[in-house]
Amino acid sequence: GNTMGWVDWQRPGFDLGLQLEKCLKENPGIRGIVLGSHGLFTWGDTSHACYLNSLEVIERASSYIADKISKKGTVFGGEKRKALPPSQRQEKAATLLPILRSLCSSEQNMIGHFSDAPEVLEFINSCDLERLAPMGTSCPDHFLRTKIKPLLLPLEAEEDFEDLEAIKKNLESHFKSYRNDYAAYYEKCKKDNSPLMRDPNPVILLLPGVGLFSFAKNKQTARVASEFYCNAINVMRGAEAISSYTALPLQEAFDIEYWLLEEAKLQRMPKEQPLTRKIALVTGAGGGIGKSIAKKLVTEGAVAVLLDISETNLDNALKDFSADQATAVVCDINNPEAIKQAIQKACLTFGGIDIVVHSAGLAISKPIEDTTTQDWDILQNVLVKGQFELFKQATAILRTQKMGGNFITIASKNGLVAGPNNVAYGTAKAAQQHMTRLLAAELAPDKIRVNTVNPDGVIVGSKIWEGDWAKGRAEANGITVEELPAFYAKRNLLHQIITPDDIAQGVFCLVALLDKSTGNTLNVDGGMANAFVR
Repeated sequence: GNTMGWVDWQRPGFDLGLQLEKCLKENPGIRGIVLGSHGLFTWGDTSHACYLNSLEVIERASSYIADKISKKGTVFGGEKRKALPPSQRQEKAATLLPILRSLCSSEQNMIGHFSDAPEVLEFINSCDLERLAPMGTSCPDHFLRTKIKPLLLPLEAEEDFEDLEAIKKNLESHFKSYRNDYAAYYEKCKKDNSPLMRDPNPVILLLPGVGLFSFAKNKQTARVASEFYCNAINVMRGAEAISSYTALPLQEAFDIEYWLLEEAKLQRMPKEQPLTRKIALVTGAGGGIGKSIAKKLVTEGAVAVLLDISETNLDNALKDFSADQATAVVCDINNPEAIKQAIQKACLTFGGIDIVVHSAGLAISKPIEDTTTQDWDILQNVLVKGQFELFKQATAILRTQKMGGNFITIASKNGLVAGPNNVAYGTAKAAQQHMTRLLAAELAPDKIRVNTVNPDGVIVGSKIWEGDWAKGRAEANGITVEELPAFYAKRNLLHQIITPDDIAQGVFCLVALLDKSTGNTLNVDGGMANAFVR
């Protein structure tokens, strides 16, 4: 009706304010103004009245669009293909994400996000996808976060995704074309004072039948980019229901994307943290050393996947993180299928893996005559076999990404030093340490660094010391359990109590600072002369 005004698109600025003033003067009875390719501008005598006015205008517009869609019978030209069932969509997405992450990270590492929301599936499975997607988005707030247009992946959802190298080879040319198109767009539209061209890789990728993939410097930015593209889909949906969708002219889009004010905002962004753009998977992260490691890595910018056999411990640990910082998976490290599912969750949630820390463990302290085959087996299975299977499966992801990576073993001084009542535990720890050296030699060509952190005497805050291990070590040293922290502090050269946070610092040092170190052992024990490795 005559209750709303209209102002054509123009870039934000003082003149746009003058156009709004002019519209209101020419239409004094209106309750709001629609700004082309911007949005809705409403007002009221009070903030509450303005709020109610906005809601009513939006509701009336939504009802109008819904009525048009109902009368039209279809949206986006109708359904062209069916979406895969949810479980298959997620399985396909988890398989593809490390490949897509690798290709999107040609300039700098990216974190991924996946969405198969209803509005996404409606759009990507429609007859009009190929017509509408290349047109790009129409709102500056959208394409500043999503780039001007998405990349349509040339894959069939039903095809076999087993040959990852073949899939990657197929996609490489399409990524190259996208980058070349973006560079041509930049060269065509740039001005003498335009900022340098930014990363030409796509932010939004669409796969019919499966869903939407987005990539950015961290999880929050990738998720927000996905949400903004969903908003862009809704804009297209409404426009197509009423008449036809139109995008901003390329030059207008460029002038916003490379606006000097936008560049100034980017230049003022805080410096990235050391582990920004990194994805860490930490076992035994429900408490103790593992939880401290996960917290340290996230504090330094990484996102994390927490693994633990205890769901209760994981639930408690997750309270220290936001949903954009960490996720958790109940995982028995002795079960290869459980490890597979955990790695799939890492890929589906964040796009892949960069850092794997095997901190899960247990300790049994008994003289040899009391050590059972069951004691021996559980230590070998969790500490050694679990580490082998974890690193083996993670290696496949890292090699697919071709972005290097880090494996960290949380071992023990007991793998280096012989002592009484420790044959099963010490042997398992020694095996962990040597596996690290073997893998460091094997995986170096892939730029995968493999190192060990050796704690000792981590009593305060450690899960291991909550059980019979503490009693066994106290008996072996002729003291009480209560005397253990002070005893262990006095026996190291620095006379320091070692905490889980100290071990986390050691892990951070290896993955963030010592980028030319592999096959090494970092002792975090206050100085134990008999554990010196050289």
